[in-house]
Amino acid sequence: MAAVSQSANYIEKAIGHTGDAVTENDMTNPDRDRAKYGDPSGEKMKALVWNGKNDVQMVETSKPKVIEDRDVILKVTGSTICGSDLHLFHGAVVQLQKGDILGHEFCGKVDSVGPGVKNLKEGDRVVASFQIACGDCMYCKRKLSSQCERTNENKVENIMYGGRTAGMFGYSHFTGGFAGGQAEYARVPYGDVNLLKLPDDIPDEKGLFLSDVLSTSWNCVVDTGVKEGDVVAIWGAGPIGQMCAQMSFIRGAKRVIVIDGGNAAWRLDLVKEKTPKVETINYTDLPSGTTVTSKLKEMEHGGPDVALECAAGEYAKGIGHKIELALGLETDTSEILNEMITSVKSYGRVGITGVYVGFTNHFNIGAVMERGIRFIGNGQAPVHLYWQDLLKMLQDGSLDSSIMLSHRVNMDEMDTLYKKFDARADNLQKVFVQTRFSDPPAVGTPSLTSWK
Repeated sequence: MAAVSQSANYIEKAIGHTGDAVTENDMTNPDRDRAKYGDPSGEKMKALVWNGKNDVQMVETSKPKVIEDRDVILKVTGSTICGSDLHLFHGAVVQLQKGDILGHEFCGKVDSVGPGVKNLKEGDRVVASFQIACGDCMYCKRKLSSQCERTNENKVENIMYGGRTAGMFGYSHFTGGFAGGQAEYARVPYGDVNLLKLPDDIPDEKGLFLSDVLSTSWNCVVDTGVKEGDVVAIWGAGPIGQMCAQMSFIRGAKRVIVIDGGNAAWRLDLVKEKTPKVETINYTDLPSGTTVTSKLKEMEHGGPDVALECAAGEYAKGIGHKIELALGLETDTSEILNEMITSVKSYGRVGITGVYVGFTNHFNIGAVMERGIRFIGNGQAPVHLYWQDLLKMLQDGSLDSSIMLSHRVNMDEMDTLYKKFDARADNLQKVFVQTRFSDPPAVGTPSLTSWK
């Protein structure tokens, strides 16, 4: 995959960008051009950068400055690590470059604003959406912010997908090349559109998760059509799967069954502890001859009504897919997808929220057609469509994001955090990463963990 990623960089350089973005692309670190992007004060900041496959490092780099009228510079007060970040860590997402600042989930306090920003001022507490939207294009007017037409001019993505996603923070040049928020400062293009003010009754330890995980989980559940009386099966017991379980019950699901295993099997116990109504399947403990599909059909006649994919396509189980991934013959395995397709009832719904970046082999298209399976790509979640309603749910208590928050760590230990999170170690679920600008921990949230 590393070779595929670098090949994509060369191809993009050769064919050029589409040239239609309305904000600066390929600014993944202010030190790429300190005179153009670095703050004139010369102030430095700590940031986490990608340095190659399975290699991230904390570095000192320049604080970003306002370069466009609607920019906002944030003092980052909270960030986190996501399963999607591991795809970058592994080099599974194309067009990463050494020195790119990572991180697409962050919140903070406004440090400075461009002259075009009228709705924010210095000191405002805000959360950033992980996608960068212009606010004015066809998709933005419908609040489908993840598909903004004007913030990502990457031509390789346009050719591969027949269209482009919005620009995204800290997620490679494939999505525009924007510096991420696993840093002490972050530049937010179109900050008047891509930042949501946080009220005083929502601490950072809750507000942070409006940036991605809550919207992504809600989108998965709503877009796949979970409704009253449904039986829902969820592949993956990480934070997205855990929140999808809670949200499925909010939407009226009768039963929710969460599937996981291997070195992540401990997450099933965590999900069960926090949401006791959940049922679980540890696929590594199934007896010989029993598959996830057969177990689900044993638990529910015909299988679940809905299957939600909250894992991702880079994790192959069988030797065939492992070889094909290693040789670059596919970018994603179809194993979980096929398992979901064969598990649901005829005319059931399958929703894909875990990251799939390219092409897969051995996909069971016959079962999709013959049994009428509704196969739904949930897409990168349109955060702007949901975050105001989700904020209200956090405020009235109908949604509890605290069930996934397991740890608090200092930013200067983020390189260690990546390795431990990748190994599913120390029961790390969702982590709040503090900076020198963070407020003291909110009541009832985890105390500081250090590995030093």
